Amino acid sequence: MEHHKPVEYHRGLVSDKRRIGRGVLAIFLLIGGMQVFALTLTAIAAFVDTAIGTEARAGYTPLVNAAGAFSIALLIPWSMLIQRWLYGVRGGSLSSVLSHFRFDVFGRALVILLPVIGVFQIAYYWTPLPQTTFSQHDILLLAATALVLTPFQAAGEEYGFRGLILRVVGSWTRSARLGLVLAIAVSSVLFALVHVSTSGVLNAWYLVFAVGTAWITWRTGGLEIAVVLHAVFNATQFVIDAALQVDPTVATDRSAGAIDLTALIPVPLIIGAVIVVAIRTRRTGTVLTQTPTPTPESAPAQSLTV
Repeated sequence: MEHHKPVEYHRGLVSDKRRIGRGVLAIFLLIGGMQVFALTLTAIAAFVDTAIGTEARAGYTPLVNAAGAFSIALLIPWSMLIQRWLYGVRGGSLSSVLSHFRFDVFGRALVILLPVIGVFQIAYYWTPLPQTTFSQHDILLLAATALVLTPFQAAGEEYGFRGLILRVVGSWTRSARLGLVLAIAVSSVLFALVHVSTSGVLNAWYLVFAVGTAWITWRTGGLEIAVVLHAVFNATQFVIDAALQVDPTVATDRSAGAIDLTALIPVPLIIGAVIVVAIRTRRTGTVLTQTPTPTPESAPAQSLTV
């Protein structure tokens, strides 16, 4: 499906029909696939751990951790495949309104956000967390997973929720503005729900993060800044967890009693990112898709002259 006039990122799947049933199927396939990937790969990892005698902490090992990260990273191709299959739209359009990942946007955001997120992580970890004892090899494996796989895991969530779901729901209304509000609301609530937390504080953080990154994705016309925010935040956190040997049974506990207000420390980071993007785009406005370049068959005769 090609658009003959520029549209906003969340309107990339709009057609003459709203296709709500198809959209619900797309969301079901996305979240269902995510669960299948996670259960299958972590089960394989647990089997391997048992076979080689790896010491597990409540089922948590470096291999299980890596399998979990890789399973979420699979949402990148899975989201593209779902969009292509159900909507006939190329997977690359999930990256940005230019139908490719804008590495220049990604690079500028990375240079700015890496040190800023580092400061927030120092504030977050200032209060000591319960520790355990990992072997040197386990620490290295956990750090390697954080540096190599975690960025792709974070990107997978962005492609799934700020990408596919945002665009699917954004196509359900005739109004672009109403579609944006509905798309941000649905994608953000689903993002919080899949993290399966009973903590009101933690769910508030998930919603702030999801709404902020969804707005940034719409405004900038792509997932690049959202990917940087998510990937750098998660990767630095997991590296610090490995370096400080934070007890994983505590770090992965999302129950109400295990979470305090320190979970909200990164909230100003997301609010600040939204403000900066709003200021930087106040003159240019929301980034739109490009008008397709006329082909020789459709172009006027004078455009073919040299």
